[in-house]
Amino acid sequence: MNETAEAALPRILAATAAAPPPAASEGAPPQWHRGLTVLAVISLFIGTRALWIHAMATHPVVAGVVSLCYASILITGILALSVRSRAALARVDLAVLLTAIALTLCGFAVSHGGSDEAVLTAQATHEILHGNLVYGQPWPFLFNDPHIAVTPTMSGGIDDTYGYPPLTALLSVPVYAVIHSAVAVTMVSTGALIAGTVALWVMVPAPWRSAATVVCLGFGMLPGYARMGYPAIIALVLLIPVAVRWPGIGAGGRLGRPGVLRAVCLGAACAAQQLPWFVTPFLLAGIYAVRRGELGSRGALVVVARFTGVAAGTWLALNAYFIAQDAGGWLAGVTLPITQGAIIHGQGAIDLSFYFTNGSSRLSFYSYASVLLLLGLLGLFVLFIRRLGPAAVILPWCAFYVATRSQDGYYLMMTPLWLAAAATVPASAFAKAWQPRLPVLPRFGRTAKGVLAAALVAPSFACVAVAAGSSPPLKLRITAEHTTDHAHRNLAALTVMATNPTGSDLTPHFVVSTGQGTSLFWRVRTGPATLAAHHTARYVLLPPKDPYFRLPASPTKRVRLRAFTPSPATLTSVDIPRPAGAAGAPKP
Repeated sequence: MNETAEAALPRILAATAAAPPPAASEGAPPQWHRGLTVLAVISLFIGTRALWIHAMATHPVVAGVVSLCYASILITGILALSVRSRAALARVDLAVLLTAIALTLCGFAVSHGGSDEAVLTAQATHEILHGNLVYGQPWPFLFNDPHIAVTPTMSGGIDDTYGYPPLTALLSVPVYAVIHSAVAVTMVSTGALIAGTVALWVMVPAPWRSAATVVCLGFGMLPGYARMGYPAIIALVLLIPVAVRWPGIGAGGRLGRPGVLRAVCLGAACAAQQLPWFVTPFLLAGIYAVRRGELGSRGALVVVARFTGVAAGTWLALNAYFIAQDAGGWLAGVTLPITQGAIIHGQGAIDLSFYFTNGSSRLSFYSYASVLLLLGLLGLFVLFIRRLGPAAVILPWCAFYVATRSQDGYYLMMTPLWLAAAATVPASAFAKAWQPRLPVLPRFGRTAKGVLAAALVAPSFACVAVAAGSSPPLKLRITAEHTTDHAHRNLAALTVMATNPTGSDLTPHFVVSTGQGTSLFWRVRTGPATLAAHHTARYVLLPPKDPYFRLPASPTKRVRLRAFTPSPATLTSVDIPRPAGAAGAPKP
């Protein structure tokens, strides 16, 4: 009996191993597909409660729709883990997408006022409708509303002109002709985001579709930017068809209708916002490398030239009217975000000078670092295309990390392109791509590659070191703080002694910051506009608009006086000590 069982055991084990597991049966979706669907369902919870609370107070019908979306979230979550076929899970993915669209529309119904970018675009749309100049025209009245953010510049002013390519304004014209407010811009950008989400959802493989819902509409990230009317949303939507399976552009030496349409989308994206300008060189270099591996150098050049020509023609056609109106103003406007000299801000290398030291006398080196890093990464991309090819739509954004405006929005608003690359641009697409041959690389292998990579990015890091390591140009000493209340929180004036030990005349502009942000520029009641080299001056500073500046209640919260100069671009910071007797301050 025991011998028979022992003899049968190997056959039983072999039969068990050969039998397919239930999850792998024909037609059953893979578990990772279920996981993506569940993550998409979970992402719809983010922010939905706050939306429901807000809607219930002002838009009860919208709140009712949100409640129905809650039910849809629960049901689709259950179905994602219980349906048995791929077709059924695909229908669940569609239900998740529709729920996300419904929540996005609910969010727009409750909040659609727009940001500074929306009001600027709306004013540009107004000027287009009336045949007036768009670029180079100051519109300070747009920022009388305290809820509209402003972008201060290092020269002591604010950016109150239109500084984006014209496509978003052009698309808003029909809606603005009816609505006559910034809501037209936010409506166009929200509608574009929904259309882009649907396009990405359709274009990626079926198991990836819920991931498209997550990155475009989940978590409330991109819908928030769309409701604020950011032109970058239009640019993102136009880039989606370009990024999906982009190594296939020009396959066989022919663009065909799909290639031409992608080129049109790329040109239109560049006419909507400046961010596509940075990814375009990587895409063109990648297309050339892939096609050269297939067609040779001449065939690859022909494909890239045709693609670039169509994209450039589209871009020029969308800008032609404004170039004819005022070429100089148009050029200054579309390059404004690069040349405006906005106050430093962001989550990157600039934090070294803004938060962790007292400033820098060489802020321009952060800008140099950004340009050098972009060029270095493009060089790395060309040299190691077979490895870095799938990351073409991510690499350009690294350059912003060392810029003076290292905003997270530069990366966040383009994340759907990352998904498009992950789902449709495998490493195998670059297996035969052309790479420049460097004689030293085969001989020394990985060591040479590492040295070469370091050499290409080293100039950027050196510029960051120069900027971060430079001492502030001014010496600031706060000699008096004037408050208007017993708790010493209403700061009405500051008296500052400023010394310029450098050999250059400096024109300081003062702000106060609490935490990560800064106030508007403080008014100088007494003190010279330009502080001469090797001189000391006394400045009396008044709050920007109100009679006083409200200090934070917590005595441990850091409050800093900052002095910016535009030429050269510098920053000097000093802590503002809390006056004796401030609320919550320790008593002597």
